[in-house]
Amino acid sequence: MKKVIAVGEQAPDFNLKDNRGNMVKLSDYLGQKVLLSWHPLAWTEVCAKQMLSLENNFAEFTRLNTVPLGLSVDAYPTKNAWAKHLQIANVKLPADFWPHGGVAKEYGLFREVEGFSERANVIVDENGKVAWVKIYPIPELPDINEVLEVIKNL
Repeated sequence: MKKVIAVGEQAPDFNLKDNRGNMVKLSDYLGQKVLLSWHPLAWTEVCAKQMLSLENNFAEFTRLNTVPLGLSVDAYPTKNAWAKHLQIANVKLPADFWPHGGVAKEYGLFREVEGFSERANVIVDENGKVAWVKIYPIPELPDINEVLEVIKNL
């Protein structure tokens, strides 16, 4: 596995289909911060709570000039059904489905044995550089307040 992307590195660009079938390209967000919130798999309890924490704090992300994205290796129809089930209306959930986990691999976040990504948060600054990276144990829900505090201090 490639080593985990480091603070200060240029964030690899990507162009992924989101839960609504629209393309999401990281470089389209230059001038804004982007939170890449990686979750292992849709339809699991901690992943649902992680994505709902993004949705529930969407107004705060907007106020902080930050775009939250919820990435996983699930296919976009799966992410669409899941987002509807969770009532996620604002946050985009890009599907790193094909090539399977390709973007997670570029970021050094793909777990080859399990076939899904780490649970991780990566903050990309307005210039497309990685400003913060944190990997969490798979069963642990990331602390959204910690993430928001990091964004405020960038």
